[in-house]
Amino acid sequence: MANKRTLSRRNFVRCCSAATVAAPIIVPALALGKQGRAAANERITLGMIGVGRQAYIVNLGRQLLRMPDVQIVAVCDVDRWRLDQAKQLVEKAYAKGQPSGQYHGCAIHGDFHDVLARKDLDAVMISTPDHWHTPLAIAAAEAGKHVSLEKPITRTIAEGQALIAAMRKYDRVFRVDSEMRSYERFHRMAELVRNGRIGQIQTIWVGVPAGDDVDGPAPSEMPVPEGFDYEMWQGPAPRAPYTVDRVHPLKEFGRPGWMRVLNYCDGMITNWGTHFCDIAQWAHGTERTGPIEVEGTGVWPPAGRLWNVLRSLEVTYRFPDGATMHYENTRNPAVSGAIGTPTAYVKLQGTKGWIYAAFGPQNGPELAAEPKSLLDEKLGPAETHFPLKSDKQDFIDAVRSGGRTLEDEEVGHRTTSLCHLGHIAIHMRQKLVWDPEQERFTGNDAANAYLDEPIDAPPDAS
Repeated sequence: MANKRTLSRRNFVRCCSAATVAAPIIVPALALGKQGRAAANERITLGMIGVGRQAYIVNLGRQLLRMPDVQIVAVCDVDRWRLDQAKQLVEKAYAKGQPSGQYHGCAIHGDFHDVLARKDLDAVMISTPDHWHTPLAIAAAEAGKHVSLEKPITRTIAEGQALIAAMRKYDRVFRVDSEMRSYERFHRMAELVRNGRIGQIQTIWVGVPAGDDVDGPAPSEMPVPEGFDYEMWQGPAPRAPYTVDRVHPLKEFGRPGWMRVLNYCDGMITNWGTHFCDIAQWAHGTERTGPIEVEGTGVWPPAGRLWNVLRSLEVTYRFPDGATMHYENTRNPAVSGAIGTPTAYVKLQGTKGWIYAAFGPQNGPELAAEPKSLLDEKLGPAETHFPLKSDKQDFIDAVRSGGRTLEDEEVGHRTTSLCHLGHIAIHMRQKLVWDPEQERFTGNDAANAYLDEPIDAPPDAS
């Protein structure tokens, strides 16, 4: 692999992928069935790449370790403490099912290449910082692994296109690791709207939390902790001095600083935005296309801060069918104030009424509609129905059957692209015209420059 210090994101994806392909991956017949699919009578074997807060607490602790048709075979992280904690969590969970009360079958790896080279894995769950998501997913696909990938799945629109190409070229199952389609309220909303119960969609509102305190610390430098491979952690990102606020808390699973640094993450606009913009597009029926216009405003932290993602955002999109979508984290009183104060919400207004669904602590309903009778509607057998299952089960079932997931690579790309488009419009401070078929801005080379390079600093920042 070339020197990562000199690689652009584009070249890093290619280099990362090529390095993985260089060693042929041979998967045994016991682990896989026809055409590389998991055999119907076998557990799906899974490797975890990245075992930080989300992976340890949610993906492993609350979900995967409770699934009888999944076997966690290996865990991987560049932080040795987290690696040890994950191994203990896995082995303690599996020991409960052993007559001896002991289990010692979870391997640990500090380098993702070693995970991808394993012959006993059907799939990987990638839960790293955002800047690693696409490079690892492409490398995994080339290595013969199916992929469950934490949202947001990309840092740029070009990464999404590359991700789609890789999953299709290598015929891999892909699932965006977002649980929102598994909540009954959002599932019910999508089915009712897709079956015409509110008529022609006119306006969509999406709200997400205001986010973390992003004023934060000034950049500083600290010694790299023992047992932490900071060089590998940085990967395709620009090189910067280590400080704990840039990465994650030491020896705990607190909220990491990287989620507020533009070198690694776009902040709340993609973090929670990919959850709820997905629900909006799912209900709208635009989950495999996009808008034709976008404009927005936002507020950035003071100059010179380490944490430099957007503090607040308001974005407006226009779709080919005439529908308008408003996306915000400022608590628009015309929407949230009239119904409650949710952590996040989606509302769709149509020619026959509206429907609203919320997530998180609120002083209003989780699901509401006008007319209220809309929520009692029964769908006929010939109407559109969506499966209702957990995101992890959706992935595992698709690996077993060789089918598609409910949030495959194209759906994930279009949802994340919607957030990227808003971010670019805010950054450019202008209305942008978008071609959802060509996936390019019309007549704007400056905006198109952000299609394959992430926004890495607030506007006008030196």
